[in-house]
Amino acid sequence: MSEKRGLTAEDLYRFVWVGAPDVSKADGRIVYTERTVNAAKDGYLARIRMLSPDGSKDTVFTSGEQDASPSWSPDGSRLAFVRKQGGKRQVWLLPADGGEARVLTDLPEGAGDYAWAPDGSRLLVSSQSEAELGGSGEEAPYPGSGSGTEPNADVSGPDKPLKEVVVDRIRYRGDGSGLWNGRRNHLFVVDAASGEAKPVTSGAFDIGSFAWSPDGSKIAYTAYIPEDGEDGTDPDLLLVSDLYVADADGGNRRKLTDSSWSVGQPAFSPDGSKIAFFASDRSYHNATLNRLYSIPAEGGDIVCLADDRDLLIGNFVVGDMRSGLGSPEPLFSEDGRSVYALFTRHGSAGLARFAADGSGHEVLLEGGRDVYQLTPDHRGGFVVAISDPLNPGDLYRFSPDTGEETRLTDANGEWLGEQELSAPEPFWVKTKDGWNVQGWIMKPVGFDAAASSSAGSPKVPTILEIHGGPHMMYGHTFMHEFQLLAAKGYAVIFSNPRGGHGYGQEFVNACRGDYGGGDYRDLMEIVGHALANYDYVDETRLGVTGGSYGGFMTNWIVGHTDRFKSAVTQRSISNWISFYGVSDIGPYFTEDQIGGDPWQDTELLWKHSPLAYVQQMRTPLLILHGEQDLRCPIEQGEQLFIALKRLGRKTRLVRFPGASHDLSRGGHPSLRVARLSHIAGWMDEHL
Repeated sequence: MSEKRGLTAEDLYRFVWVGAPDVSKADGRIVYTERTVNAAKDGYLARIRMLSPDGSKDTVFTSGEQDASPSWSPDGSRLAFVRKQGGKRQVWLLPADGGEARVLTDLPEGAGDYAWAPDGSRLLVSSQSEAELGGSGEEAPYPGSGSGTEPNADVSGPDKPLKEVVVDRIRYRGDGSGLWNGRRNHLFVVDAASGEAKPVTSGAFDIGSFAWSPDGSKIAYTAYIPEDGEDGTDPDLLLVSDLYVADADGGNRRKLTDSSWSVGQPAFSPDGSKIAFFASDRSYHNATLNRLYSIPAEGGDIVCLADDRDLLIGNFVVGDMRSGLGSPEPLFSEDGRSVYALFTRHGSAGLARFAADGSGHEVLLEGGRDVYQLTPDHRGGFVVAISDPLNPGDLYRFSPDTGEETRLTDANGEWLGEQELSAPEPFWVKTKDGWNVQGWIMKPVGFDAAASSSAGSPKVPTILEIHGGPHMMYGHTFMHEFQLLAAKGYAVIFSNPRGGHGYGQEFVNACRGDYGGGDYRDLMEIVGHALANYDYVDETRLGVTGGSYGGFMTNWIVGHTDRFKSAVTQRSISNWISFYGVSDIGPYFTEDQIGGDPWQDTELLWKHSPLAYVQQMRTPLLILHGEQDLRCPIEQGEQLFIALKRLGRKTRLVRFPGASHDLSRGGHPSLRVARLSHIAGWMDEHL
């Protein structure tokens, strides 16, 4: 038997990602998506598999290259799914017993999310459509994304005439989507037999999430729709959304909330009398915890179902294995007396049951794991998708009444069983100003701390990892990057400093207006704790890395201490003054998190900008940045790189073409591998 080894960057090509389970109410068969790397096209393959109810038989059910979002019809006779073909996503239908799939929708801009009507005769489908005047909103002509020219490009005869781009709104671009195309996201009712699509909504607004009423006569959806008489605040600066109920054809629209909330994921109770939803009441602005609420479907008082004000509803665990997965909507029990939802706490994402009258809740699944998806089965239980630090994710059947749990898939077990992985060890630090901060440490693969100490072996280089957000959370999930570094001989420290999710409302709010203050001190105390309690950590060979907010903090750290001998900053922020105008979230994020704007608060924004401290940066710094990152645009990395080079410091800039802010989770596989290799290579060189 060959000796086990640690993970490599190239092992990305071997991972299998499972998710999106759905269970047939007719016979209990389970469909789910299986995603793998398509090395030939430097992309991904996604297909749908089918499991027998007991998990004993697992077969491929669809043959497309990009099949996703499977959903059984209410009677279990058909399976709907979304297939990307020819650049557009459309809804397809497939008989439950197999056969030929047929395309159902022919929406000009393709299909987004969808939901079966309760009787199976129709589907509610989201799609983009040309923007129209609506409410008090205005839409200026917008010819499309246009086309720019690169230096020395041949402009003697383009295939199509070049078009200018007309911009009249603040949020005219988005990371991953590029320039706004002048269209809005709206709802269509699609006949399940003919595929005829009828618009349900229209206007100068975007539809968010949506749901059918149990009798199919009503729909609920979320949106922010400006109304006459409002104060004229630019809707692009309002991070609010309301809950609406309308007839199934879109008529008789009624607004149930008062435009002070940010509402998502509505779900009707079985009798149609209530709607449960996730929402932030915006009391702590962008740092407000998501909570679970309900409201009468006819309108009335909103009731909070999460009796613990510090319990965060939804999954906010950071990882590099999944991209674009939102939390599933709340699920009512069949009798309507309970509502099930995921929650985030202390590094775990779990499942809880909430009393529909708001009288309390019960935790059902928690502890050292990351529950990232769930769907009801045909027997009153659930099929859940769960990851942990040693497993990227599998499906399990779970009974909320007995607590019994049965594993259904083992997508990566065979090949990961041949590898040696490092299991994180949790710890807590009581900071000097009274916060309890959670952290973890991973030993290098193959390292025996006790044997090393008794033999007087050399200590090991150690890397501090810092998560993005900042309102997110490291936790009990699988991290390829961490396992790679452990395999390369590094100890890895990661933690959730103040500002992170999972530790209550005051904790997550504590970094707003104080970037580089208490959060920086937390991280330094985390490192100090590791040095004091794990004698294999080498204080002379410390590295630091992080992305997004973690990149900002990496930049901040090397500008304020020389204790780290190597640093890698990823998709970072270096200058809040320019970030304000170039990021897709620049204006509202800067004003909310830092507390000002460039023309009135220049000194404040500069004070919190790592670039202001560039002369103090002496740690060798590798700068990794995607060229199409619109969240933290590449000019943030470029400014820092040029300043460091001008000062004669050790630095290097690596640009990833075509990569958005999502590179580490969902970018081109070759670039994900290159990114990991650059991180490990820089640490090897300097530690």
